[in-house]
Amino acid sequence: MARTDTDVLVVGGGIIGLAVAWRTAQRGLAVTVVDPHPGGGAAQVAAGMLAPVTELQYGEEPLLHLGMASNARYADFAAELTALTGVDTGYRRTGTLAVALDADDREELRELHAFHQRLGLDSHWLTGRECRKLEPMLAPGVRGGLHVKDDHQVDGRRLARALVAACERTGVRLLAAEAAELLADGGRAAGVRLADGGAVHAAQVVLAAGSRSHLLPGLPDGLLPAIRPVKGQVLRLRIPELYAPFLSRNVRAVVRGQHIYLVPRADGELVIGATSEEQGYDTQVTAGGVYELLRDAHELVPGITELPLVETNAGLRPGSPDNAPLLGPTALPGLAAATGHYRNGVLLTPATGDLLADYLATGTVPDLAAAFSPDRFSKALA
Repeated sequence: MARTDTDVLVVGGGIIGLAVAWRTAQRGLAVTVVDPHPGGGAAQVAAGMLAPVTELQYGEEPLLHLGMASNARYADFAAELTALTGVDTGYRRTGTLAVALDADDREELRELHAFHQRLGLDSHWLTGRECRKLEPMLAPGVRGGLHVKDDHQVDGRRLARALVAACERTGVRLLAAEAAELLADGGRAAGVRLADGGAVHAAQVVLAAGSRSHLLPGLPDGLLPAIRPVKGQVLRLRIPELYAPFLSRNVRAVVRGQHIYLVPRADGELVIGATSEEQGYDTQVTAGGVYELLRDAHELVPGITELPLVETNAGLRPGSPDNAPLLGPTALPGLAAATGHYRNGVLLTPATGDLLADYLATGTVPDLAAAFSPDRFSKALA
């Protein structure tokens, strides 16, 4: 393949890379995306919960602010995609109900609710009876829960299709190829060499290759921290019309110390996820993973065993050392990062696209991205 020149080269064509490419092209820059399968990646497995509040963990306040800002953009982001491409992203303003199945879980949720209140977040404590009134399929033993009306959902697969189409309609070049090596010239990133021998040269390069972002040959040693893959197994069930509506909103819980969530789609699909396994780059679906998800889901919603199981999948979340994303310029001039989103990749897609596009177009890092600089790890070691 011959040499290609472009203003911006995005290495990685998952939903993060595609959102960066689309928003950057809208700012008038020529953009090329390099990925063997544009539109693939972790979004093909993800349940698509948009849950900055119910996903919140202690010490993650900066990530909360980023997630809430991204969530606030989602309705317009999804509507713009659909208007441009005709693809329904499955965005639904459902809200989320997080419930407790025993006294220990109830106490943990109570502490989380108090944390939400200290931060001024909109979450409401419900009794077990009130939870079952909202979702009658819940187990009778539910002890209480948190209702967060602004945690919603989107269909990651439809979102990926919409972003591929949006890129095509905005003039982004989608190159179905593998990046084999980062190219540098004069101490700055200059593009990539492709596995087929060709090359793409660019004024700016964005690494958005998920859990493999730090593995691109040619990256200077220590430039990026190791982005670890965290395996998640997910089940997809079908809700027959006889059982509809089975669930009306996202439902999540902690069962025997393991987080589980159920995400009902408008088209009758029910997504159950997800395991969290530190197994390297393994993406095999295991009998144990399927069993644990079905067992815990049945304890939460007993009627789940009546539904047809139609698909099992496993994907890899890209986790950074502090489980927060890497957004913006790296220490190598001309090279930016958009990776490490861990469990929040779908949620953070609108904000990541906007923030990276703003930086690529202006050279200035937006304030919202400042806490997620890729060089924060090297500074911590200095």
